[in-house]
Amino acid sequence: MAFYNSRAHMVPEMLSALLSTAEIDRLGTSDGTAVLVRRGHDPQAGVAVISGGGSGHEPAHAGFLGDGMLAAAVPGSLFASPPVSAVLEAIRAVTGPAGCVLIIKNYTGDRLNFGLAAERAREEGLDVRTVLVADDVSLPEIEQPRGLAGTVLVHKVAGHLAAAGASVEQVAEAAQRIADGLRTIGLALTPATLPGEDTEPTRGAELGLGIHNEPGAREVDVDGAAGAVQQVLDALDADEFVRTSEHGVVAVLNDLGGCSPQEGLVLTHELLDRLGRDAVTRLLGPARLMTSLDMHGFSVTLAPASEELVAALDAPTTAPGWVRPSSPCAPQKVPGVGVATGEVAAVVAEATPRTQDGRLEDAVAAACRALESAQRELDELDRAAGDADAGTTFAAGAQAVRGLVESGDLGFADPAAAMRRIARTLETAMGGSSGVLLAILATAAGRSLETDGRADWSGALAEGIAAVQHHGGAAEGDRTMLDALIPAQRALAEGDGVVVPAAVAQAAAAGAEATATLTARAGRAAYVPDSATQGSPDAGAAAVAKLVRALADSLS
Repeated sequence: MAFYNSRAHMVPEMLSALLSTAEIDRLGTSDGTAVLVRRGHDPQAGVAVISGGGSGHEPAHAGFLGDGMLAAAVPGSLFASPPVSAVLEAIRAVTGPAGCVLIIKNYTGDRLNFGLAAERAREEGLDVRTVLVADDVSLPEIEQPRGLAGTVLVHKVAGHLAAAGASVEQVAEAAQRIADGLRTIGLALTPATLPGEDTEPTRGAELGLGIHNEPGAREVDVDGAAGAVQQVLDALDADEFVRTSEHGVVAVLNDLGGCSPQEGLVLTHELLDRLGRDAVTRLLGPARLMTSLDMHGFSVTLAPASEELVAALDAPTTAPGWVRPSSPCAPQKVPGVGVATGEVAAVVAEATPRTQDGRLEDAVAAACRALESAQRELDELDRAAGDADAGTTFAAGAQAVRGLVESGDLGFADPAAAMRRIARTLETAMGGSSGVLLAILATAAGRSLETDGRADWSGALAEGIAAVQHHGGAAEGDRTMLDALIPAQRALAEGDGVVVPAAVAQAAAAGAEATATLTARAGRAAYVPDSATQGSPDAGAAAVAKLVRALADSLS
């Protein structure tokens, strides 16, 4: 399912939105075909740059209409070349005495239709030059490689030179020179879903795909971003390409339509790590530049970082689909101003002494191991709330605390100092709200222990719970970790307050189990329908119950 109304109306509705929001006009043609021109373009001002092709690749090509890029774009129907008549209308509309340059991707339909339109325009006395882009390297034995995302670089070079007043011959020669130095290959986990098709894809991960949903050159195994990027760079022979590029390379990371922003950033990290940041003079992306509907994949384009290419990339343009390139550098850290300074910082950082018998330290380590072992179970419980990461979050905090205990840096002979150390550890090691809430609890508990001067764990836990309620806004019965913590504290208050008896563990477990029938009124789960969470206990409460049970078992 996708947010289209119908395949028949998809392209007209996309064009309607574009014409309503960008500095683009549509020519009135006799046959109703779409011809888009840059608003305000003056045919007498200089060379016009024209491109086009099938729709489904947005923002290409209409998204690159603008000063410093295209003067006209000719979109066809979905994955189909525009008709000759539309291309000819575009040439006539934007070409003046200086002539025009057609940038053509190397597909049969585009070559034929743009080629015939160019011949007819020449018959009419117009100076028309053509540039062919064939940057696909996935099938080296093919004599006519396809045109892929590298085409966008050619648009930028040609548009920049045209805007600078170059002759039609200079624009065409430079554009072809850049096109001839490109190499591109794509990798996708799944193919594009065509409008109106709801069937599950039958193809898996493939390397060397085109942009019209044709199968890749070969099937591949992908186990993550690192492996995917490496396979692409190997196919591009990137090491040799970088070695022989005197002034570094220009790299393009193009989202084929279905990658999340997070995937794009991770892919960028892997791309720069493997190419070498010093070798990449300019990086374009991660961005959707030439897509294939919602294809879940990416392509990488490499080009020698020539002076004329870098100058063109850095030049301004008003094209709405263009993304300003970056000049990658090594990640840097700048000195920060910490809130924990002086004596406070020293207290937080120094090791806290162990108890004489070490029982409490052993119990804490055992409780941490219990949370680490329950990671998958807790993640699955949390799935109903949407993000399925509670187990991962608690395990991260538990692992950090256990590391301090086992290294001898965290002991409980000074309970207040130990709780302060735990609070700072959870604050940095755990993500999300759970880590902050537990850090608040530990901070308040530590302050209570220090004020009281003795190990009143019941009173300290009560102070911690009160702080969590104050800052978090939740109460008992709201389907949160408090539904296990509060019963546990009550049971602890009824005991001697020194150890964690079985009754405390039973109270925590009963409180956690009861959340299965509660309505969430706090946290992310409060925004989820009751039907999604009913019948399963809250993951945070379940984590607390497992923690308390492990403490009780170890101290028994």
